[in-house]
Parts: sequence; structure tokens; C-alpha cells
Amino acid sequence: MSKNGKEGSYGGSSMERLYNGLVKENPTFVLMLGMCPTLAVTTSAMNGLGMGLTTMVVLALSNMIISLLRGIIPDKVRIPAFIVVIASFVTMVELLLEGFLPALYDALGLYIPLIVVNCIILGRAEAYASKNPVIPSLFDGIGMGLGFSFALTCIGAVRELIGAGEIFGLHIMPDSYVPCAIFIMAPGAFFVLAALTAIQNKIRINGEKKGRDMSKIQSGCNEDCMNCGEKGCSHRFYGASGSPEKESGNGRRGKNAQAVNADGKGRE
Repeated sequence: MSKNGKEGSYGGSSMERLYNGLVKENPTFVLMLGMCPTLAVTTSAMNGLGMGLTTMVVLALSNMIISLLRGIIPDKVRIPAFIVVIASFVTMVELLLEGFLPALYDALGLYIPLIVVNCIILGRAEAYASKNPVIPSLFDGIGMGLGFSFALTCIGAVRELIGAGEIFGLHIMPDSYVPCAIFIMAPGAFFVLAALTAIQNKIRINGEKKGRDMSKIQSGCNEDCMNCGEKGCSHRFYGASGSPEKESGNGRRGKNAQAVNADGKGRE
């Protein structure tokens, strides 16, 4: 149940949640979340895919459990409770990787336990899973995880191709190709991320010009800001049109000014 006692009614279908995570609200190219692992571990396509799928498993399972417990967890301690759930799944995934995929475990290193504080996972728990039923929350986690995996794999593939002439360890470029080593170093991550984000924005702008609906779902925004329980909505943080804070603030100032004017006229 949500804070106001109403179940989230704007979650959308399962396929909409998958499409939302992959395209409309891609965590990396659209929301620009989880930049630390995005820039650090994508030295190769395999590392990017491994990090993305690991995050997807934790995200989907934590969303499901948090949705199941949404009516039990007290509102005042919801964030610590979310972190405990997420940390439990991260520990399980870390032990499984260490036991069955030691090479990937060594490559990802410290960034596996840091999944606990990944803002994508905690953000989806707070903005969606804690307010919606189990199945939509599960697919929301899968969609966001797939979007994150896709983005990290693309960045890793481009960096590996330009920086080493390979993709997934397979030699692609001709023998005469001279690798550009900067792309498998830290600056290369910024270059590739900027280029792929620019391509994504270009596709979105072209789609809008053709009349397609390229707007973000905003975690299930129903455009009813006055009755919205979406605490992570950009309308609330950045003062976009329709922001309750902005409107309520202006409304209060306007009413106060009218009251002062009326009082002044009454005294005269």
C-alpha cells in the first residue's frame, strides 16, 4: 500500500515496464544513474554484461520482496529496510559469483558489494516497488536491469573494439589496426558514454519530430501531482510545470498577498 493508503494504479502492463526500462527510462542513457560502475567496469563487453546481469538479478529480486512487504514495513524505517533486503541479495550473488564465475568475480572486484548502494536499485524500491503489486514490480526490476545491462554491454563493446580490436575476447579488427589504448582507460569511458548518449538523444528528437511518443513514463506518472505518491518524480525536484511545491508555494504567496491587500483596503 502507498503512503496515502491507495495501491499504485499507474504501474502499466508487464511489457510496458520492460520497454520503459530498456528505452524510455534507460538507467544509463536517459536517467544517468549508476555512473560509478558504468564508467569503472566497462573495459570490456564481458565485464559490462556481467555487471549488468548481476545488478538485474539483485534489482528484480529486491523489487519483488519489497513489494511483498510494502504493507508491513513502517514508513519511517523503509530506507534501512530496503537496504537490508538489497544487501542480502547482493551477498548471495557475490558468493555465487565467487564460487562459480571466479574470473568475472575478480574482474568486477569491489563493485559487486557496491551494488548495495547503487542508486538504481534503491530508487526503484522507493519510487515503484514500495507502491505497486508484486508482478509489475518484478517486471520493473527486470526491465531496468535489462536496460542497465544493455547500456553497459554497449559501452564495454565499443571501448573493447576501439581500445583492443576485440569484442567478447574475439579478434575483430584487421592485423594492421593499431588499438587506441585510451579507450580502455578512464577517459575512454567518458568519451563512449557521451557519444552513445548523444546518439540516443538524437533518436529521441527525430522520433518526436515524426510525431512519436518519446516521453518518459516517469516511473508511472499519471500527471496528477496533487494526489501523487511518487517521491522520486522530477517534477518535485526540479520545479517543472505542475510541480506541487512550485504551485503550492506560488499559491500561498498569492493568497497571502491578496489577504494583505484586502486587509490594507479594509483599514483604509
